[in-house]
Amino acid sequence: QVQLVESGGGLVQPGGSLRLSCAASGTFFSIDAMGWYRQAPGKQRELVTTITSGGSTNYEDSVKGRFTISRDNAENTVYLQMNNLKPEDTAVYYCNADVRQTFYTQPTNYWGQGTQVTVSS
Repeated sequence: QVQLVESGGGLVQPGGSLRLSCAASGTFFSIDAMGWYRQAPGKQRELVTTITSGGSTNYEDSVKGRFTISRDNAENTVYLQMNNLKPEDTAVYYCNADVRQTFYTQPTNYWGQGTQVTVSS
């Protein structure tokens, strides 16, 4: 059983910063891609950013230059540094990871429980 536990959400003023963390726990062989998604009220969940096990990254256009994803493979943790936050960034942010149970098996996709980020003055 694999669990993804997020932390770091909260209330911040426009222009402020937050850092989200997501730690994977349980028994597994390795983690392939990790990423962050978000879901605002009344909207569909959308991809924010991803990072491969080798460190290659991908960002949704609206967060480029403001958000930075990183990971610590030894700690099975992914981070999201969010700078210059805007009210439209308000959403529940979800961690996502493709986890391999063994070297030979295909990865299984897991989600965290979500953490609320609210940007408001």
